[in-house]
Amino acid sequence: MKAKGVLLPAAGLILIGALVFYWTRFYPFSKSGNYSSDVLNAAFAEQPVGYINRADSLGVTMRGLQHISIQLYPNTADTALAAVLKDLAADKDLLLTVVAEQKAALRMVRDGDFDDALRSLCSLLPDKKRIYLRWDPDMEVPVQRHSWQYQSPADYVKAFRHMAEICRNAKPTLQIMWSPAGYPGTEEYWPGDDVVDAVGISVNGQSELSANAFPADPDQRTALRRKLIRTRFMNKPVWVFASGSDSLVNALRVDLREAVKGIKQDSGFLFQHYAMNEPAGRAANTIPLLGVYDPRQALTASKDVQVEHLFVDLGNIQTGGFARDFEAVVRRGHEVIVSVEPWRDGKVRKDSSVLENTILGVYDEEFKSLFNTISKTNLAVYVRFAHEMEIPIHRYAWQSQDPALYIRAFRHFMELGKGIKNVKKVWGPAGDRGSMEWYPGGDVVDLVSIAIYGLPDKNITDPTKQESFETIFNRKAWRVRPTSKPIFITEFGVKGPEDFQSEWLEKAAAVLTDHKEVVGVCYFNLADNPKVWGDIEAPDWGISPSTFNHFVEALDSDR
Repeated sequence: MKAKGVLLPAAGLILIGALVFYWTRFYPFSKSGNYSSDVLNAAFAEQPVGYINRADSLGVTMRGLQHISIQLYPNTADTALAAVLKDLAADKDLLLTVVAEQKAALRMVRDGDFDDALRSLCSLLPDKKRIYLRWDPDMEVPVQRHSWQYQSPADYVKAFRHMAEICRNAKPTLQIMWSPAGYPGTEEYWPGDDVVDAVGISVNGQSELSANAFPADPDQRTALRRKLIRTRFMNKPVWVFASGSDSLVNALRVDLREAVKGIKQDSGFLFQHYAMNEPAGRAANTIPLLGVYDPRQALTASKDVQVEHLFVDLGNIQTGGFARDFEAVVRRGHEVIVSVEPWRDGKVRKDSSVLENTILGVYDEEFKSLFNTISKTNLAVYVRFAHEMEIPIHRYAWQSQDPALYIRAFRHFMELGKGIKNVKKVWGPAGDRGSMEWYPGGDVVDLVSIAIYGLPDKNITDPTKQESFETIFNRKAWRVRPTSKPIFITEFGVKGPEDFQSEWLEKAAAVLTDHKEVVGVCYFNLADNPKVWGDIEAPDWGISPSTFNHFVEALDSDR
């Protein structure tokens, strides 16, 4: 009887807990009568600034658009939805922004909890009218103003695709709008051509104004330019929306026209056809090409090393140092990764404008000499130009520059090596957020390289706080997936005691085995540049030959 007395209250508590869970999940706010005030949402009440369509030669037009912003719940009543839709303008298209603010809303959408509400909403929309349905905007901005922000891109994509499927089945004429702010990292949240009819970019939204992950643009015209460049991979019409007064919106319309005019000059290489496909990878039951950056030559004698990494600047080419180093690697029978750094010029020229100098041909003599040296071997040479360009710092003179400027420089450089059969053209971002803004185009890229180092933050001194290879790889590989190119990890490393390094690398081997799109990996077997780390001791990524051999054995055993 004693046990029964305990179980009955426990069962009651479980029942109450279940009721609370159900109520908070499906009734996040007690309904006050299903009036329209329960549904209207003021957080996204922007005005249209302009409409751009590549099919119209990138012209900016204005089209009549009525904007209604609503908040949807799984239990939103038809009467409340009908109330906000009753006074639609006859002479304007409709932009219907729909947000789901509940906790775990992305999961709920994906799991079908919103299906009935979405179908009800679609059934109330008129047939003879162009209607854009804009779902959970500004998803990529790294803040937490809304429940769908700061979430996994994959989770957002799954939820968006489910929403689009439900709405299209319910209302085939509906135009589904994907609406980022155009913030760095926009493309990570792209749900796919097949579920998007139009793109909407927001300006001066509260989410973006509160974000500080990236430096602010100097002016609105530059901001608009960068936002449009970030959406160049999506071959869809683009709407631009803005929060603010009529005078601000009118000023933005002028800036938008000028921004588009500037982009149009570079449209030939910016707006290529991009299709997200599975990249060609290595053959089954093979391991990636193994390489090292090893200036101390502690590992180069290993029979498992197939490629060596050389960093070369203008001065190295001018003095003949590059040719000597390159020929030494070739004599060892190894392929070569050549990371070209267009600075440290031995001649009296400005390093600060290295990308412009590249475009203008100032360094052509040096670059032609480099390609001439490369052409003297039949071994494959992986040429990487001006790497880690996307990081918003000034470690290198080509960082924190306009993307179109970088792209023109990259394309000019690779043109100089055109026709050399053993050259593999490598585009080498770090793989950080916003990388794709600098993508120079599939016609001048054979491989994409990323860098994987265990430290997520340079202030971390405890080696056990380093991220796993898998965590970093998954994040960076997702970011560069729009390229549809094989991946060469041209730099990776981990610091710490030998047993920790060995375990980290063993787990890395398992990841590499599973990802056939990775055709090569190159270990950075040296301490980092002390000048970059300030008062903090530079991390030493160096490993022993036995640790390297253990990594190779792990790769062999996993395949």
